[in-house]
Order: sequence, then C-alpha cells, then structure tokens
Amino acid sequence: MNWEFPRRVVVNIKVRNFYYLIAGILALLFAVTHAWNGQSVVLPTLDIGAMSMDTRTVFTYVWHIITAENLIFGIAFIVMSFQSERSKIQFAAWMIAAILIIRLMVILGITALLDVSALTDTFIDTIAIILYVALIILGTTLKKKQTGG
Repeated sequence: MNWEFPRRVVVNIKVRNFYYLIAGILALLFAVTHAWNGQSVVLPTLDIGAMSMDTRTVFTYVWHIITAENLIFGIAFIVMSFQSERSKIQFAAWMIAAILIIRLMVILGITALLDVSALTDTFIDTIAIILYVALIILGTTLKKKQTGG
C-alpha cells in the first residue's frame, strides 16, 4: 500500500505596500464607524414629521452608499497592498484618491454654503480624508525596489 501525502502548499504572501495596507485598514474602520454613526446618531433624527418619506429614503441610501464605498475601498487597498506590479494598481489608487478629494470638496463646499459656522464640525472628517489621501499618495510614490517587486 502506497500512501501519498499531499504536498504542502506554501503561499508566499508579502505586503508590498504598507501605505496601501494602512489605507485599507483605515477605510474598513471608516466604513464601520460611518455605518454605526449613521444608524445610532444621524439617521434616527430623520424621523421628523416635516420631512417626507422620500427625502428620508434618499438620505438613508446615500448615507449607506458612502459606507459601502468605504468598505470597497478598504478591501481594494488591502488587496492592492499585496500586489507586486505597481503599474496595474496605480491607476486605481489615483482614482480612489480623486474620489476622496472630491468627497471632501463636496463636504466642505455644501457645509460652507448652507452654514459656514458648521465648518468646524467637519474638522475630524477633513483630517481623516487628508490622512487617507496622503497614505494613498505615499503608496503611489514607492519605487519598485521599495515595494519588494
């Protein structure tokens, strides 16, 4: 009787870009905190009698779209952090950074337009997005030698 043992499969997974890994983890954290804040603080305040159900529905799904975007961005950056071929992922990183910069411009612009005194309330969001974009940009500037590829 000849018993053959299965070969050990060794998968060599190596983080190639720690900036992307950190950005991905932050994005997952942002997704969780965004959903939590929405469900526990923001969305319950929409049960105001003066607001139509259509308006509440739109506000609720827009809130969750942002949560879903953060989740997808986090997964994408974590996967991208293990990729050795920079050119295949750099475009995606720049596109996500552009989306985040536009998101920040919309947050600040709408806040300033509607209530300029409320701009101080956007401070934490602004810092988080700036840090997030900075990590992405740092990740795109790594040289091939530094990424282990």
